[in-house]
Amino acid sequence: MHAQEVILPQEQYYILATESAPSERTLVLKQGEMFGVLDRFGDINSEARHEEGLYHAGTRFLSRLCLSLVSGRPMLLSSTVRQDNVVLVADLTNPDVYFDGRVVLPRGTLHVLRYKFIWNNVYYERIRIHNYAFSPVNTSISIAFGADFADIFEVRGQQRERRGEYFKPEHRRTGAVLGYRGLDGVLRRTILQCDREPELISDSEMNFDIHLRECGEQEVLLSVACESDENRATVLSLASAEAAANNAAKIDPLECSISSSHDQFDQWVARCRADIATMQTDTVHGAYPYAGIPWFCTPFGRDGIITALECLTVAPHIARGVLSYLAATQATEVSSDQDAEPGKILHEARYGEMPALGEVPFRRYYGSVDSTPLFVLLAAAYYRRTADREFLQSIWKNIERALDWIDRYGDPDQDGFVEYNRRSLHGLVQQGWKDSQDSVFHADGSLAEGPIALCEVQGYVYGAKLGIAAVADAIGLTDLGTRLRREAEVLRERFDTMFWCDDIESYALALDRHKQPCRVRTSNAGQCLFTGIALPDKAKRMAELLGNDTFFSGWGIRTVAQTEARYNPMSYHNGSVWPHDNALVALGLARYGRKDLAARIMSGMLAVATYVENYRLPELFCGFSRRPGKAPTAYPVACAPQTWSSAAVFMLIEACLGLSVDGLARQVVLAKPVFPPELDRLSIRDLSIAGASVDLHLFRHGQSVAVTLHRRRGDVEAVVQH
Repeated sequence: MHAQEVILPQEQYYILATESAPSERTLVLKQGEMFGVLDRFGDINSEARHEEGLYHAGTRFLSRLCLSLVSGRPMLLSSTVRQDNVVLVADLTNPDVYFDGRVVLPRGTLHVLRYKFIWNNVYYERIRIHNYAFSPVNTSISIAFGADFADIFEVRGQQRERRGEYFKPEHRRTGAVLGYRGLDGVLRRTILQCDREPELISDSEMNFDIHLRECGEQEVLLSVACESDENRATVLSLASAEAAANNAAKIDPLECSISSSHDQFDQWVARCRADIATMQTDTVHGAYPYAGIPWFCTPFGRDGIITALECLTVAPHIARGVLSYLAATQATEVSSDQDAEPGKILHEARYGEMPALGEVPFRRYYGSVDSTPLFVLLAAAYYRRTADREFLQSIWKNIERALDWIDRYGDPDQDGFVEYNRRSLHGLVQQGWKDSQDSVFHADGSLAEGPIALCEVQGYVYGAKLGIAAVADAIGLTDLGTRLRREAEVLRERFDTMFWCDDIESYALALDRHKQPCRVRTSNAGQCLFTGIALPDKAKRMAELLGNDTFFSGWGIRTVAQTEARYNPMSYHNGSVWPHDNALVALGLARYGRKDLAARIMSGMLAVATYVENYRLPELFCGFSRRPGKAPTAYPVACAPQTWSSAAVFMLIEACLGLSVDGLARQVVLAKPVFPPELDRLSIRDLSIAGASVDLHLFRHGQSVAVTLHRRRGDVEAVVQH
């Protein structure tokens, strides 16, 4: 292989990994706009691991919260986040304590329980110390605290020349207040409050004397409220806040239940269900699935749409929330700084000091070439799933504006392909889902010059126009429906002519500014199966390519095949494996009759889930080939949870079962269902269609999968195609 040009990660918004990640895991809590990243002890120490902290609205309000026992760190027994993601529990004990050369407190004498959760912009913690000795114990605990009020982009590695004003910590009888006025003029405050007075309080520490009777216990209750000029927090009693948080967690994000014969599969589904519930965040425009923790805990257009598509069969209300939010935030004018044009759908929205000042362009940023066609595609899919004509009519003007953007601003040279070229000096260079700067290249490894037309984006446009044409017919706009179908077919023919490359048996990754194809084998082309733009004979050849060892790592399909110049299994986009990408490709393979490969992908992802912590699929992992008895290789700065990774399991189920729900025909369809080898039975209960529902039971029967209808409520039909 010839030498490659090395592209250093010099983009401003690249997430830096400047040293090896610590081997110990982090624990995550999130509720609403607040989330916390903590270590296994339940501590926060950003000096030990830079991403640790308590965050609200794009700002780290607490960068240090460390518990000491007898002037030292306790010993860790165990720690976990409850399966519903509401509560973090850490069990600790004392080490041997010496005085004058002898042990005065043997290790394991004291049990320290740390019980933490978040509710309505307030972090709550119960610290309970129990004495298991047969004599009284006098000891002490201290809580070290600090707040750097860093913007999330600073935490990610971006340097700032100036900061705002830090205020001297304010001591109160039972706590302290840390304050910072940013350059944006906003006063941000972190308010720490305990249920008792500390014996000593300083600018960075509170100390409590603990007197324990024989087999007695004491506790200290702590709250940390995050406030700003724009957000006020109400501190409740710990019991009241806990009850509210637990009640909220009972709201299931899915509209059906899924169980199987395989315990680890069920654990995976339960984890995904809980993570989706956690990442759903109420906004002024409705609930929205935020993208990922810690770096992307905010609305992203593309991520929200794909999450909604992955969950559409089992939770169509997520799609309605996503469509509502994105319609409300659709661009209305040209803004080069925001990469915005009328009708364009949001890429991301950010809160905090740096976005407010324009130090980063992401307060509302539109530098995404695919969010707009995906918005239309989701609207069409939602209508087919729910027959919710009233809602589609309420956002129809937004759909029309998005279609207009596709045809005008998205295709400025009128060659029939939607393309992108950065307009903002500080925006993203690459504006597809693979947005690292070296992700679009030619066969020799040279980077493609913009404007760039990505293959999967043309597929999104094709699927959007074909799908929304049916909605246009339904609301009486038959001329528009006819035109959109004609445009979709013309696009399909032209796409095949311009993008298909016989020499690599794949659609090209992209066309560059000279309309020259990037003859590179990538999973982008696999997504062309998902939207149906691929011609059947080309899809057959693509399926064979995606299923061979150059693409399939044993865990999943790589973003770039091993044969390609820039392949690197440790890269962000050029050889890694992304669960959401695999789900889209799997549904595409199933669409063209290759459910065997879809089942192979599901089997690989199930294996990943059994290896990773808490069955939580990360944003991505490295693309090294699977080795017997070895876990997949982690990517060092991957988000977890990442919502479109959590939602991937539901699209994989859809792909393998050939499962679709047609709200217009009031039908649940299972087309030639298959199982991965790990499953023998699968049940789906309360699968709903407009007030009606069905219970389905599928089981392995010889070489095929049989289906029984256990219960039907209301006007709905179950159809099994063999």
